[in-house]
Amino acid sequence: MKKSGKVLSMILAGAMVLSMAGCSGSNTGSETTAAGDTAAADTTTAAAGGASDSQATDGKTYKVGICQLVQHDALDAATKGFMDTLKEELGDAVTFDEQNAQGDSNTCSTIINNFVSGDVDLILANATPALQAAQAGTNEIPILGTSVTEYGVALGIDGFDGTVGGNISGTSDLAPLDEQAAMLNELFPDAKKVGLLYCSAEANSQYQVDTVKAALEGMGYTCEYYSFSDSNDLSTIATKASSESDVIYIPTDNTAASATEIIDNICRPAGIPIIAGEEGMCKGCGVATLSISYYDLGVGTGRMAAKILKGEANISEMPIEYAPQFTKKYNKTICESLGIEIPDGYEAIEE
Repeated sequence: MKKSGKVLSMILAGAMVLSMAGCSGSNTGSETTAAGDTAAADTTTAAAGGASDSQATDGKTYKVGICQLVQHDALDAATKGFMDTLKEELGDAVTFDEQNAQGDSNTCSTIINNFVSGDVDLILANATPALQAAQAGTNEIPILGTSVTEYGVALGIDGFDGTVGGNISGTSDLAPLDEQAAMLNELFPDAKKVGLLYCSAEANSQYQVDTVKAALEGMGYTCEYYSFSDSNDLSTIATKASSESDVIYIPTDNTAASATEIIDNICRPAGIPIIAGEEGMCKGCGVATLSISYYDLGVGTGRMAAKILKGEANISEMPIEYAPQFTKKYNKTICESLGIEIPDGYEAIEE
């Protein structure tokens, strides 16, 4: 029995050696694969802000077309917030085709048509003309608007109830216009005439100045429209407005926002203060604003996009989302140069 036990032990020992040799060969391949997977996972995690692509998209990839009307602080911030959020949500699974129309609505149409022929999975239309071009360009690809003030006006929807339907939704930068009018009254109670400076080619600018005009006239101000068709006649119209007004109001107008230096060079030397519709314009030519964070607006739009792309939401059922809060801000430099004292409750715009 002892001899048999020795033989059995030797047989078992040999089998174990062979087994370990076989396992050693398998482990070499497994370790290499694991190392590669770890490196890939680290890269994905870094790109996605902590969520792997496989977890977020199940291996799917997405191409998003971005049509931005023009370059200025507000629209740039909205686009950045949108892209940052989608990268965080989807990591390397999402790529962007970012295009700027340089203020030309016809170029918006060309960009959108290229997106459609390129079969993108979703379109971000940043500003009203971009949204209008996207609406005309496709009724199938999901479209999210951002930096759009009033969707009913922009898209010609009578009795708009907050949900566009079809393949369109998005976020609105609509500020409480009555509160902007109240701000003007708070800062300039003795003014008599208010000039409303805006681009007539932007439907939502017309909507805003009409609303503010009604509110200001209810407070006893006399209001006058000063509309320009594009940047070519802005200087002439701004000069006329500054010579005939005590204070000027400019809504969230993309053409004006891209030309704040021109406006400031005309109105500040004339001693005419400007209440601006958003912070970027106020930073360039205004004294005060009641504004939102356009970066946060883009973040909200990005979250909507992620839900659509991952199949977690139906765009036709998604209502337009609005900025959660508004902040009173002032331009310290321009206020000091015009001798305007700002009351408590306003934040200075960072220079």
